[in-house]
Amino acid sequence: MHYRRFGKTNLNLSVFSLGTMRCLASEEVAVQTVQRAIGLGINHLETARGYGKSEVYLGAALKAGLPVPRSQLYITTKIPPTADADAMERSIDESLQRLGLDYVDALAIHGLNTWEHLAWVEAAHGCMQAVQRAVEDGRVRHVGFSTHGFLEVILRAIATDQFEFVNLHYCLFFQRNAPAVELAHQKDMGVFIISPADKGGLLYTPPQTLVDLCQPYSPLELNYRFLLSDPRITTLSVGAANPTELELPLKVADCDQPLSAQELEILVQLQRQQAKELGTNRCSQCYDCLPCPEGIHIPEVLRLRNLAIAYDMTQYSQYRYHMFENAGHWFPGNKANRCTDCGECLPRCPETLNIPALLQDTHQHLHGQPGRRLWE
Repeated sequence: MHYRRFGKTNLNLSVFSLGTMRCLASEEVAVQTVQRAIGLGINHLETARGYGKSEVYLGAALKAGLPVPRSQLYITTKIPPTADADAMERSIDESLQRLGLDYVDALAIHGLNTWEHLAWVEAAHGCMQAVQRAVEDGRVRHVGFSTHGFLEVILRAIATDQFEFVNLHYCLFFQRNAPAVELAHQKDMGVFIISPADKGGLLYTPPQTLVDLCQPYSPLELNYRFLLSDPRITTLSVGAANPTELELPLKVADCDQPLSAQELEILVQLQRQQAKELGTNRCSQCYDCLPCPEGIHIPEVLRLRNLAIAYDMTQYSQYRYHMFENAGHWFPGNKANRCTDCGECLPRCPETLNIPALLQDTHQHLHGQPGRRLWE
């Protein structure tokens, strides 16, 4: 296991962190998973008050006897933003009680996803007032934020200079947030990558087309290598539901050298495959088509179409597409069948794509039973 400095927090974190959102089967399984992760060298454990019993289970694991002292572990919990400082104060104390801790090494504002959330954070008497009190009295050591929001919101949140780290989505198949990674690096913030295996492409169960394109590496390994080769990134989340799910990702826990010539050639090959399969219907993800009057997240819909057609990542694309209209600000946007063919997006598209037709095509191929966030 390799370790990296988590930006200005100066915490030395393992390059993989255990995210405990999926450790919900039972307290026993959660304890076993935490103990195994620590035994494999993971020293950063992450939870949230919104993850069901996760904080309680992690607290039980910390009490159950660990391979290393508490002082050698770093615990992060996450609490949603609020306009009410008193509510935040209560939430911090409740989370500490569930964890059975006097302090957490890091607290993240959980889901700083919208301009309204950002306004609460920037308000003089908002939730950050309570967070600052917790820092001053030692209940919280370091403060950051997690986000599933649009890039513009993320950049503004980073620019507030209120945070020491950021948890965000960024991976081989979703590079829209690259400017946020760079700005966080410039400001010496730690960068924590959210769910690069699951939300990054369901890469534990990749389609054969993608497996063949990534040879001699697995798609999961290549994605991890893409991220670990970037020195701006501190740590990647591993959301193991049980101890056995830790084995595969941690095989590359010491592989953080620059990408090899062979790996770089595979990345080029993946781009060639997109160009070949999508032709003139490939969305370049410029986001110029937004805003949509019907609230459709056009670039994300077309990104899922790109992946389904180019790499046969249909299962992943359906999984994500089903989240539209079912996950609120965590995955915003309406489904593509809401398109009224108004044409407002057409003159803004530099590729002159027939966006309404592509939206209709995507909906026909990806719609199905609605999905919800995992812990709901």
